[in-house]
Amino acid sequence: MATIASDIETSSIADGGLSMGHLALHYGTPEDGPAAARLLQIAGLTETQMLPLPGGNFYRFVVAKGHFGRGDGIVYLSCLPEPQQKLIAAIHAALRVGTGDEHEAVVAYRAMMAQDFEASFHFGFLVESLEELEKMVLTLRDLAENDPVFKGRLNIGMNRARRGDVAVDARLDASPVFGEATRYAYGSAGVQVFVETDLIRAGQLGENMYLEFDYVFPDRHSHILSVVEL
Repeated sequence: MATIASDIETSSIADGGLSMGHLALHYGTPEDGPAAARLLQIAGLTETQMLPLPGGNFYRFVVAKGHFGRGDGIVYLSCLPEPQQKLIAAIHAALRVGTGDEHEAVVAYRAMMAQDFEASFHFGFLVESLEELEKMVLTLRDLAENDPVFKGRLNIGMNRARRGDVAVDARLDASPVFGEATRYAYGSAGVQVFVETDLIRAGQLGENMYLEFDYVFPDRHSHILSVVEL
């Protein structure tokens, strides 16, 4: 039986005293910086600063223009530092990553992520418009197929809402994106889009980043982001 967590009486910061501040992301090589930044712009982030540095551009983004001068809602993007690159290379060498003899733990990890994009580290955004989310997916699909910068570097997956809400089901059945989806979210009244890319490096193997984009249908109090359903 699912339970809802109660307030933690020992919390030292009052409710409302915290907000999501920033997330630091990395791209793999200096040459990947502009493409990684473009991907975040297509995803709806606003670039507020770009510093051209010898080791790769440093970018500052905000998730909405209202955060422009604030200290929250920020995404930083920079090139992987050399010590981190060397650590990733050492991990790959030890586990034979990318060879025909990958360590069994790597094989199992890849199988898990192929089955479920959100099974490990990922970064989720909440999108206010389903139509804009659909447009973003169609744009990324076109780039993945036709743009030499993005071709082979984007893998897009999606979950549609669990069936049972007549209006939601009808809208998604007619969707140019979610109408073809065969996977379902861990809940109702919302959809998820996942973008796997090696333009941004993260995760246990330092290879790919998983970006998640969610939409929740309005006036639904129980949805994929409020209650997890098994």
